[in-house]
Amino acid sequence: MPEVLFWHWLAFGALVVVLLVLDLLVFHRHDHTPSLRESVAWTIFWIGLGLAFNVLVWWWRGPEAGVKFLMGYLIEKSLSMDNIFVFVVIFHFFQIPLKYQYRVLFWGILGAIVMRLAFILAGIELIERFDWVALLFGAFLVYTAYRLARHSGADVHPEKNVILKTARRFLPVARGNHEQHGHSFFVREGGRLSITPMFLVLLVIESTDVVFAVDSVPAIIGITGDRFIAFSSNIFAILGLRALYFLLAGVIDMFRYLHHGLAAVLGFVGLKMIVEHWFPESVPHWASLLVIALLLSVSIAASLIVARREKKTEKK
Repeated sequence: MPEVLFWHWLAFGALVVVLLVLDLLVFHRHDHTPSLRESVAWTIFWIGLGLAFNVLVWWWRGPEAGVKFLMGYLIEKSLSMDNIFVFVVIFHFFQIPLKYQYRVLFWGILGAIVMRLAFILAGIELIERFDWVALLFGAFLVYTAYRLARHSGADVHPEKNVILKTARRFLPVARGNHEQHGHSFFVREGGRLSITPMFLVLLVIESTDVVFAVDSVPAIIGITGDRFIAFSSNIFAILGLRALYFLLAGVIDMFRYLHHGLAAVLGFVGLKMIVEHWFPESVPHWASLLVIALLLSVSIAASLIVARREKKTEKK
């Protein structure tokens, strides 16, 4: 497998920066409420871009790298879908108008990219130095799977967020609502610089993503120890989160069994990490991809079938 050089990392970083700049300053320069058609188009664009990069990885570094990238992309994309409900609850709690949510998510994703890079590099470095750490990661994923299978999206309480409580206590918060301050994070009030309620939302989003990273990073490390594949697959899945949010936010309840499918996937990856600690490469990469795709497909299909049946029952 060809080695990833420093300039490859620089090129990938430059690509991500260009995409983020275009997204914020060109394509979504003005605050507005995205239409369903617009959200569908952007979701297709970001998924297509991620799959195109997957093809590039396959051509550049071979089928094994391509399969691992696709597995990491599918897991992170599916986790993003499950996390959308949390964002819906947070925005509803702070009463953020739909037209301002896109910009908050943009800065939230920017922070997520930095955190994922740090978590992935640190996690892989730990495993390379102390191979027994892989057992801990595997056990943690199995526990996460158990917790995810039992959790309910309703158990989200932004008002209990420690970062939010600390910021409100020690930082000056500007008065007024979001319509008054727009998407600004800082304003001058009474001669001093104050944070706006929108900045509090960003803090909650960023702190929540730390929790998301704790779940998803061990999963991608369980798929591959290749730093570039792990990071790039995560980032391409995250980049399309904003468009996916606006596409699914209103119908996320239709995917009620997705978290069960994700729990099964995380449990599978965790057990795979534990087994492969003693028996390396005991599970073929293509078989892992099929298992992950099957588990996610079944959970999504079951969700849609049940939702459709309930809708028909209501009409009767």
